Amino acid sequence: MQKLVVVADAAIPFLKGVLDPFAEVRYYPGAQITRKELADADALLVRTRTAVNAELLENTPVRFVATATIGMDHLDTAYLDSKKIVWANAPGCNADSVIQYVASALFSMSRRFCERLEGKTIGIIGVGNVGSRVASLAKILGMNVLLCDPPRVALDSSADFCHRVEMIPKCDIVSLHVPLLYSGRFMTHRLANAEFIGAMQPNAWLINTSRGEVLDSSALRLALRGGSIGGAVLDVWEGEPSIDRELLSLVDFGTSHIAGYSRDGKANATTAVVKELAKYFGLEALRSFKVTLNDDLPVLECDARGKIPEDAIGELYLQTYDIHRDDAALRAKPSDFEFLRSHYPERREPKAYRVHLKNASLAFRHTLESLGFTVLAE
Repeated sequence: MQKLVVVADAAIPFLKGVLDPFAEVRYYPGAQITRKELADADALLVRTRTAVNAELLENTPVRFVATATIGMDHLDTAYLDSKKIVWANAPGCNADSVIQYVASALFSMSRRFCERLEGKTIGIIGVGNVGSRVASLAKILGMNVLLCDPPRVALDSSADFCHRVEMIPKCDIVSLHVPLLYSGRFMTHRLANAEFIGAMQPNAWLINTSRGEVLDSSALRLALRGGSIGGAVLDVWEGEPSIDRELLSLVDFGTSHIAGYSRDGKANATTAVVKELAKYFGLEALRSFKVTLNDDLPVLECDARGKIPEDAIGELYLQTYDIHRDDAALRAKPSDFEFLRSHYPERREPKAYRVHLKNASLAFRHTLESLGFTVLAE
């Protein structure tokens, strides 16, 4: 029996050695995977830097494609379907990582502008795995939450969602969590354009952790330069990895597309693609595969005496991840955008930490547990 041949992006973490007993696995940098490397491949495992389309796959024997990411805009799914090539992604794999990033951004912006998050109105555009969890966090923090998700409204007109034209002027913060779609009824390419940004309140903040092309960089640059909005946080950029350096100088926090790059999120993504590959090729020994992380992390201290919940929660989140580090790294050398992604330092999500909580109510303990923290008994 001919051995299964798998071509994989060398940057997919935790993968090396997993498939070797079952397949011949060849690793390449994602941007260097071409049709030549796929001449005898049965399966292709990628991340976002490989465009999977007819140009790459035509006249190759590839039968299965999986991306170790939530996003699929680098997959031409219509082409894959037309060729009966089975494809898979890893929905929700890094949702908690993105929540951690957004939380750090919110708390850091709150401190920078000396403004409480409680009572602010946040508009969330895109209410899937990530957006729905941002909404849950915002409600815990006492924020008013407005939701916008046209595709979901199309499925259920009774859903409690707002139209973005009505929502945006009401928001103190707008956070984008949509897939990148270049056409169709729910196109999101440059969704946040000049009209969108112009409708925002003068002191409002804009956060984008979805895809760079969802936002019109020129429009945001003009708005920030002119002071017509209060601030912005960008993890994703048009034209990555060659980003708009003037825009970087204008945003409050700018990072190198790493919001979902926690160690936990990467482990989830690799687990998902291995399971999908195992399912398709009948590799029974890998159907229950799971990347296990056993790091011995420090216990976080939290003394809630005299603190409102927002401050105590903020201190904990910023102990697990401080956006300032990644912002400083990108500003120091924007040309290292791709290097910063591929050599990203390990980051663990809140669920990996134990919290020594003191002087707190039972209700606050339950709040921390609902956010994923493991709270130790006093």
